[in-house]
Amino acid sequence: MAITAALVKELRDRTQVGMMDAKKALVAAEGDMEKAIDVLREKGLAKAAKKSGNIAAEGLAQVAIEGNSAAVVEINSETDFVASNDSFKDFVDEVSATVAAEKPADMDAALKLDIKGQTIDETAKSLTAVIGEKINFRRFQLETKNDGDVFGKYLHNGGQIAVLVTLEGADEETARDVAMHVAAVNPRYVTRDQVPADVLDHEKQVVTEETKNEGKPEKIIPKIVEGRMNKFLSEISLVDQEFVKDTDMTVGQYVESKGGKVKNFVRFEVGEGIEKKTNDFAEEVMGQIKD
Repeated sequence: MAITAALVKELRDRTQVGMMDAKKALVAAEGDMEKAIDVLREKGLAKAAKKSGNIAAEGLAQVAIEGNSAAVVEINSETDFVASNDSFKDFVDEVSATVAAEKPADMDAALKLDIKGQTIDETAKSLTAVIGEKINFRRFQLETKNDGDVFGKYLHNGGQIAVLVTLEGADEETARDVAMHVAAVNPRYVTRDQVPADVLDHEKQVVTEETKNEGKPEKIIPKIVEGRMNKFLSEISLVDQEFVKDTDMTVGQYVESKGGKVKNFVRFEVGEGIEKKTNDFAEEVMGQIKD
């Protein structure tokens, strides 16, 4: 596979390593981005890399709560200018409220829901015709809670990130605090028990190779790996993360101090996972990465 300038740039953005180190890792991994990250980590050149920054779509995410039901939605536009349009924002609010109230089974069912005499799909097309940009209802997730549970929601930057948190016990203020934390820190799981075995096995393999390459004595490698795995789990598990508003306690401890327990969270970031069109790298960078 050809190692393009765009691939090198993406790897640099995700790992903060030098350009030539990024290119060499991609060559060793035959262009596989995730394998290249592992190569860099095993050499001690990069820590666990952040998720891909390939976010192209503009738009808004929103949270709507209807009794014991809630919906998190994402609706895309082509430019951030349209995302700030009042008609577009009203549409996002209407869709989220309707989805929360009607609880559709899937996207096909959601697109058929009624908003002021039109389906959501028809309304999106009408808005596209008026605004001149394609409006796309991309995804939604429904959550339900028991009577003794509480929802907390938080929108960052007007809806670039939308978070819904469900707590057992505590109160809405606590749930909103946790939602703000989730928006800022982006955990992957609620607890470490939810981390899949294949994720654990992969991380342990990478950390073990990294530790060996540091020249540590063989007999202490397992202990070092154990410590690093615990650190890894505490970084990706919400309840084990240091609470952003009080780093003397974890999120789990904070919620417990308010008489509650974290049950679940949903975090939508606008455009996450959508591949964006990449421009050519700067000429001087191209010159340096050519053979």
